[in-house]
Amino acid sequence: MIVVAVVDDNMGMMFNKRRQSKDRALRERILALAGKGKLWMNEYTYQQFSDCDTGGIQVDPDFLDKAGGGEFCFVENDSVVPCAKDIEKIILYRWNRKYPADFRFDINLEDSEWKLAETREFTGSSHEKITEEVYVRG
Repeated sequence: MIVVAVVDDNMGMMFNKRRQSKDRALRERILALAGKGKLWMNEYTYQQFSDCDTGGIQVDPDFLDKAGGGEFCFVENDSVVPCAKDIEKIILYRWNRKYPADFRFDINLEDSEWKLAETREFTGSSHEKITEEVYVRG
């Protein structure tokens, strides 16, 4: 599986049971990345995709257990450590800001197991700069 997550500068993802932020251009980019393949998520995450469903979105509370090889999982409010052995690639989108956070992305990417393979920047609809980082097992 390919994990997709959005984080702030401190790897924060949520605060007070709410996503830190959202961005229309970022959603479009994630949908384009998944293409005609499956994009797994839970009901909470689907709330921001409900008006742009391409048919590939799979909504399930156990999406991290059900995703197969090469399939994308957009994670906002779930721990990815329990499925770490099944992760082929991690794609992080960074807001390039520090927000309050009480839930963080929980895989240590500074571990020698993960290597930063690509970095890109693009302009979002609500953020001047969003950074895409692609990590692969090293």
